[in-house]
Amino acid sequence: MRRIALVTLVVDDYDEAIRHYTEALGFRLVEDTPRPDGSRWVVVEPGADANGTGLLLARAKDEAQRGRIGDQTGGRVGFFLYTDDFARDHARMRAAGVTFLEEPRHEPYGSVAVFQDLYGNRWDLLQPAG
Repeated sequence: MRRIALVTLVVDDYDEAIRHYTEALGFRLVEDTPRPDGSRWVVVEPGADANGTGLLLARAKDEAQRGRIGDQTGGRVGFFLYTDDFARDHARMRAAGVTFLEEPRHEPYGSVAVFQDLYGNRWDLLQPAG
């Protein structure tokens, strides 16, 4: 079986990123392992299913990487967080301080709203039509 297991997300600080993804977005911390070079291998996943795609939170190492924090996709929505209960997750995320860039809308493909993560990357919170 082939699948995309991890997607790297460049962050400014490991602990700040872990707090945001676990507390505000409801992800779970899968791994946080120190590496010999002083970096850490930090993986978070949005759900309990180990077969999903995780995020590798990678701290920027230089100015070029720091320049990409929050703009890894040139201002486009680059990440899609699927949910089975849009209203529940939207309300929980708003209460946790997540910034939504629009009001929820209901499209033929599902309920959706664009939000920003801690660094400004754009995400869709999406409940596919059923």
